[in-house]
Amino acid sequence: MAKPKFVFFDVGNTLLFPNRDKVLEPVPREKRPSLQDWQALERRTKQEFDQGLVSGKVDHGFWWTFHTHLLQQVEYMDDAVRDQLVQNTQNSANWDQILPGTRDALDRIGNAYSTAVISNADGRIDAILRRCGICDCFACIVDSGNVGHEKPHPAIFAAALREMKADPVDSLYVGDVYSVDYLGARNAGMKAVLFDLSGAYKGRELPRVESLEELEAWLRN
Repeated sequence: MAKPKFVFFDVGNTLLFPNRDKVLEPVPREKRPSLQDWQALERRTKQEFDQGLVSGKVDHGFWWTFHTHLLQQVEYMDDAVRDQLVQNTQNSANWDQILPGTRDALDRIGNAYSTAVISNADGRIDAILRRCGICDCFACIVDSGNVGHEKPHPAIFAAALREMKADPVDSLYVGDVYSVDYLGARNAGMKAVLFDLSGAYKGRELPRVESLEELEAWLRN
């Protein structure tokens, strides 16, 4: 595989992670799932959502499905609570958890490649990236809330490629959902790798990494 010149990143579950205390505020503390249970729900939802999106039979959004499973699992099913959980998750300000070493890894990657962001968000993803201290790592930040199209629609990838003056064949996209990020990027003519911290795609014949350090090693190969 030819080396990319441009590396585009997803944000949620790739660079930043949800503040689960803020997201789960409507759920009694004693009923909130552990991180391990949250990641198991993430694996389950990704597999279901991917299958539905690829087959064209998606009835609900990713986070609606995720939080339905969550509330059923903790025996606290309530439609109003689910709606609030979805709203909390879609608020970019609640994605303020950053893994140690993220800034250093992005600086190293940025020394070798031109880097940018393509995110399905609420038009304010730049603010949380700035608050988390990594906004200046990117030459451009393309947010679906401003573009008017969400991944996997090719228009959002095309908008980012235009802004970066990047050829898709020279570009790599790093994101965490197969049907949205991987297939979306591939259909836009880009290379792609899954950022799979939860292990949703472990054992599948797909390019995947579980950390930015692993991405660095993958890029060197």
